[in-house]
Amino acid sequence: MDLEKTFGDTVKRLREEKKLPLREVAEALDIDTSMLGKIEKNNRKPTKQLIEKFSNYFNVSDKDLLIAFVSDLVVFQVMEEEDFSNEVFKVAEEKVEYLKSKKTIGK
Repeated sequence: MDLEKTFGDTVKRLREEKKLPLREVAEALDIDTSMLGKIEKNNRKPTKQLIEKFSNYFNVSDKDLLIAFVSDLVVFQVMEEEDFSNEVFKVAEEKVEYLKSKKTIGK
């Protein structure tokens, strides 16, 4: 799966590859068509349960879809601080390693 694209782009590509209209996918997922359109345009965030529904419906890895979604959250937040985004990513990566080691020690 192409994880460089946004979650919305990924969902839209999956839908278009199967030549399915918004209405049909929205109905299958039990959501409003306009909500699906907003998700595809990255104007609306899906819930974890909805991400799982997408995964099941399109028969793709829920882990990949969750990675696409969570990475969007990070990127959109960091883009707001564009002047020092590379530094933010570096520090965030260091913090992840720190928190992982702290979690391991606590076990």
